[in-house]
Amino acid sequence: MAELILSALLPIVFEKLASAAVNKIARAKEIHLELKKWHRSLQQIQNVLTDASQKEVTEAAVKEWLNRLQHLAYDIDDVLDDMATDAMHREFTNESEATTSKLRKLIPTCCTSFSLSSRMDGKLSDITTRLQELVDEKSMGGMGKTTLARLLYNDKLVKDQFELKAWVCVSDDFDSFTISKELFQSVSGETKQFENLNLLQEALADRLMGKRFLLVLDDVWSDKLEDWETLAGPFYKGARGSKIIITTRKKELLRQLGHDHPYDLQKLSPHDALSLFSQHAGLSDFDSYETQRQDAEDIVQKCDGLPLAIKALGSLLRTKADEEAWKNVLNNHIWNLKEEGGIVPALRLSYQDLSARLKQLFAYCSLLPKDCIFEKELLIFLWMAEGFLPQSSSHMSMESLGEEYFEELLSKSFFQHVPGDDKSLFMMHDLMNDLATFVAGEFFIRLDIGMEKEVREEALKRYRHMSFVCEKYITCKKFKAFETANYLRTFLAVPIVVRDSWQLYFLPSKILVDLLPKLPLLRVLCLSNLLIDEVPESVGNMKHLRYLNLSRSIITHLPDNVCNLYNLQTLIVSGCKRLTKLPDNFMNLKSLRHFDIRDTCLWNMLPLGIGELKGLQILSNIIVGEHDNFPISGLRNLKNLQGKIYIRGLEQVKSARDIREVKLSQKMVSELELEWRDVFDDSRNETLENEVLSALMPHSDYLKELSIGSYGDKVFPNWIGDSKFVRLSSISLSRCRNCTFLPPLGNLPSLKKLFIEDLGKVKDVGSEFVGAGSGPAFPSLESLRFEDMRGWEAWSTTVGGGVGAVFPCLQELTLENCPNLAVVSLKAIPSLRILKIKECGDGVLRSLIRVASSVTKLSIEGISGLTDEVWRDTMEHLGAVEEVRIEKCKEIHHLWESEAKASNVLVNLRKLEVWFCEELVSLGEKENDVRAWGNHLTSLLIRGCKKLEHCSCPNSIEELNINCSSITYVSFPEGGCQKLKSLTIGECNELVGKELEKMFLSTSMPMLQQVCITGWENLDKVIGLACFNNVTTLEIIDCPSVDASFGHWPPRLHSLIIYGFKKPNSHSTCSITVLVSNGIPPFTDSLSPFTENGCMGKAVKKIRISKAFVAHDSLFHDLVSFNNSNHCFYVPSKPAHFWLSSVKALQQLPVCC
Repeated sequence: MAELILSALLPIVFEKLASAAVNKIARAKEIHLELKKWHRSLQQIQNVLTDASQKEVTEAAVKEWLNRLQHLAYDIDDVLDDMATDAMHREFTNESEATTSKLRKLIPTCCTSFSLSSRMDGKLSDITTRLQELVDEKSMGGMGKTTLARLLYNDKLVKDQFELKAWVCVSDDFDSFTISKELFQSVSGETKQFENLNLLQEALADRLMGKRFLLVLDDVWSDKLEDWETLAGPFYKGARGSKIIITTRKKELLRQLGHDHPYDLQKLSPHDALSLFSQHAGLSDFDSYETQRQDAEDIVQKCDGLPLAIKALGSLLRTKADEEAWKNVLNNHIWNLKEEGGIVPALRLSYQDLSARLKQLFAYCSLLPKDCIFEKELLIFLWMAEGFLPQSSSHMSMESLGEEYFEELLSKSFFQHVPGDDKSLFMMHDLMNDLATFVAGEFFIRLDIGMEKEVREEALKRYRHMSFVCEKYITCKKFKAFETANYLRTFLAVPIVVRDSWQLYFLPSKILVDLLPKLPLLRVLCLSNLLIDEVPESVGNMKHLRYLNLSRSIITHLPDNVCNLYNLQTLIVSGCKRLTKLPDNFMNLKSLRHFDIRDTCLWNMLPLGIGELKGLQILSNIIVGEHDNFPISGLRNLKNLQGKIYIRGLEQVKSARDIREVKLSQKMVSELELEWRDVFDDSRNETLENEVLSALMPHSDYLKELSIGSYGDKVFPNWIGDSKFVRLSSISLSRCRNCTFLPPLGNLPSLKKLFIEDLGKVKDVGSEFVGAGSGPAFPSLESLRFEDMRGWEAWSTTVGGGVGAVFPCLQELTLENCPNLAVVSLKAIPSLRILKIKECGDGVLRSLIRVASSVTKLSIEGISGLTDEVWRDTMEHLGAVEEVRIEKCKEIHHLWESEAKASNVLVNLRKLEVWFCEELVSLGEKENDVRAWGNHLTSLLIRGCKKLEHCSCPNSIEELNINCSSITYVSFPEGGCQKLKSLTIGECNELVGKELEKMFLSTSMPMLQQVCITGWENLDKVIGLACFNNVTTLEIIDCPSVDASFGHWPPRLHSLIIYGFKKPNSHSTCSITVLVSNGIPPFTDSLSPFTENGCMGKAVKKIRISKAFVAHDSLFHDLVSFNNSNHCFYVPSKPAHFWLSSVKALQQLPVCC
């Protein structure tokens, strides 16, 4: 925890204490002497933090001292932030006083004055007193840093050998000025101020001149030689025999300095390790604890001789005398996660190896629930809002610094990419989440779904950061206790981003109205994905607020006083579909850096004065308005604009000069999306559009993604495809309908994804597209997609001769709706795995399949000219294919001559889908021998093939889905389908019910788990299901002739969905849905099989009843109660009593409307 203070709060406090604005306010209020006392006291405390951090693991008193220090640091920061905000307000008021008098009426009293009231005076005095107490108690943490170094430093013989001694805790921030200053103060006893490092080091050199000294640089993390060279100049002035001790885990610096044989502390021997463990576990020996000796020896062995791990676990078990607790530690899952080198426990040790700054950032992630999927950008914004990324400590922006830290945590596996193609989403492993929660301490709390433990009121007052996991209905009771949590800095609705981001959660407005006014110190307020229609006025009074996220809510406007949030850095209202208005005084938000209005009704407007927010870095939408509502030149003041930029309405630009004034090439833009109006008429000025696009050239070192839509000139500017764009990885060119040639995109070294759509006048794609380089063209391209290229006639990569390989890394190729493409002449594409062709001629398919012999997934749709002969010729090149999908190919009658021949060619085929091939009669032309497939084909789907009459299934099949109205017969191999797990039969009206009965009764399907029967109009009954012992899911949908006599049901059925079948003794249809969690007893032969001894069992999770059932008197005639409190009956819109009155024995029923 000490590192968390050192890395996060104290640097911020020191920065604010030194701030000219704060000091100006302090002098005006005559409290500047008080602040100087704070500064001196905090410096004294800072000197012992690293040592305290080592001892907090084993000494409860040290940990308590550190916790008190962090609470105090929070309080000091709050006071200083008040003062900084007051200074900001005064500066703004002075600037705008002459131009507006209305502002004062909008600004709340809390923001217009900072008077030293009796309450504030008392708070300052309280802080001073608490701070002095901590200084007086700092000896509790001990003065030792590294045990061995301290022993040497204090040894009497060592002391006698040196005239001067100094000890500096370096930690992860290797600041030469700070280290030199501490050394000077140690050897001189003076506290002089120096203007720069040169003057300071000259003074230090004078003090060391001719003296034999001992310097200890403790806990050095930097391994940069230049850091040492900057620091070491004065050391060479000392006398012969001077010594420098460096304690570090990093050997690279020592190696660069020529010290190839550092003193490595060896791991403890088994005997010493056990002795150390017993000492910290509070056991003098194991004579009285023989049963625990073996556990202790096993635990010590897992610690691999590492003293820190041994001491930590010994202390952990000090208060746990029972054998079970020791077993739990020994068998804890954390031991299973080995770190490189076999150091254990791996997770804890990997955390210990992080720099102090990274520890703070990682601990903050304890607010994210398990399995939460988040975006890097949003997490960085949160870190920034909490003050964890101080800008003054680096020449980098806070955003860049945050990205650097994020990438380091990612590289060390604290974060991981979400599986799939979207590399912008991340998550934490469950064990990493547990670790973050563990190290976060008493300052963080996360309210998970179903959290049962009561949070004590006194504990709430200590929490500074809180998150709550969204659930469908969030109750007031969950937050009632938090009305006393007045020191909260974070109120975070999570998950921040989930796969189902459309999901909204109901939060009563009472929670926000009652709770938010009691949280005046919030830095972060996230209400994303909540069904709230109004932002409480109290939000505008939160003068510390840096981050406000209202995305995907149903708000219609923001309160005007939101513009009083002078510290606000991030405002996110994306996805607020009903938001139609923003406050007029937007220019008040001087600190705003990120403003996201994507997917809102604000697409055609920007807030007045947005161009004056010079700190703005990310502006999601830039719409060039009519009548100079927002001239593009208004961006020229946004010198820090970076990240994602989306500019629409470029047809409104009257002169390229306006664009050049923006100087986009000087901004760090990583994603650029440019849009003109999608109307091509005489109003388009092709020359001007070319000039505009030329002037919009971004900086080549930063651009990663580029999208251009509805551009109107015939050619693209030269910068499109320029090889100097070394980081450009994704390009989309769409609806540029006047373009006749593609730009030379083959020159781009990092391009991975390329999408080209609706460039209707492009006829030839050849050397101009490949580029003129001598090396491989498109060297990194992985995905290429052409769509709606109706004028395209020829594609060649073989012309020119000077280019090497083309598409050496291409994995996925899609051609869609290119009906006139006739000539395809490409070099081999050995890496291609996925090929999709739609609405093209058969020549495209034949040409591509010959140069892509490694394709494993083939999808073709609407291929003209694809006859049986053409397809069979194509099959000869599909030896590597594992999945084939054929759709709407109207000229094909049989896929192959025989199964035997097909299985010899399609040797790797696992999955086959055939959709809406109207002329398909059968898969094989000759007599079928399904045994020929061996164990290859496991999944077969055939849908909408109107002339298909017969289908044979191989024994290897695991998933069978047939939906063809003409099919009359489905055959299975002798012995049945031993591997079949899922069976779907739909709209097979020519297949008589006897065939289904025969299928179920005479075919062995021991592995069958899921059965779905849909749209079978003439099916009158379903019997034989009870013989399938492993079926867990059954769906019978839209089979109007089926009556209610199903017979016995599968014994392990967990889910039953019946919809659109005949109600007993009725001609109308009805539906019932039953979801079961743990299985239900064998069903009887009526439609009320869900009762057992008159009660609905706890296995049933949910029941839905259709309107057609409500008048049926005998449906649940034996039902006495449905008493599972966690689940509900879902009834139709008609009054429940309309049908519940017929359930004569019913005594209890919770109803969900």
